[in-house]
Amino acid sequence: MRLFAAVLPEAGAIAELRDAVRTAPRGEGLRWTSEAGWHFTLAFMGEVHEDQLPDLHARLARAAAHTAPFSLRLHTAGHFGNRALWIGAAGGLDAMRMLAERADAAARRAGVPMEQHRRYVPHLTVARARHDGADLRPCVEALAGFEGTPWQVDTLSLVRSHLPVSGVPGEQPRYEVVAEWPLTSH
Repeated sequence: MRLFAAVLPEAGAIAELRDAVRTAPRGEGLRWTSEAGWHFTLAFMGEVHEDQLPDLHARLARAAAHTAPFSLRLHTAGHFGNRALWIGAAGGLDAMRMLAERADAAARRAGVPMEQHRRYVPHLTVARARHDGADLRPCVEALAGFEGTPWQVDTLSLVRSHLPVSGVPGEQPRYEVVAEWPLTSH
């Protein structure tokens, strides 16, 4: 199954972002992600074999137990080239980066072949370009001043992504939380 570790924004943060995105320019050539897909990926694992799950779950539980809850808020906007429009985060970024490192290490130690390690950049993707010529600047400018209300991150989630299979244009992946662990360190 295709898995990733994530921080999921609380309902109030999603509602604030929904309102902000609704007023942003639609941007020609953009495909907006669904609210169900709004998450902060900490460690993308790709395909994980069923026999790796018990060890992975145990290691992610330990990672969560070694992490204290932290405050986070959705903050500003940015883009990766002309491919993706994202909303960033502010607040406990050091704690979130540490949680991302721990989730990555947990997966590696459980035998999940992880992609090459990269510095963690907290972001929540809100739109993807349909083609290389998409101009994301008007959307970034419209959302640059966005400041969400802080919430307490107290859970590490393991999420399964179900890729589109129907062939219907614009179909989005579906996400399913398969396990969660409380952040309990003090």
